Amino acid sequence: MAKMGRPKLDVIKDKIVTIRMSDEEYQRLRDYSEKHQQTITETIKEGVDLLYKTRN
Repeated sequence: MAKMGRPKLDVIKDKIVTIRMSDEEYQRLRDYSEKHQQTITETIKEGVDLLYKTRN
């Protein structure tokens, strides 16, 4: 019998990035994420995309 589980994705996301933030920076990130109904990861990815589009 075949294994059951999560289907394989076309894009493998195996890179992990960690950052250190002050309490104030983290609170601002959390507040923004909650206000826009996003996860913190989605907010950070959106920020990286915005930087790439405006500064490249």
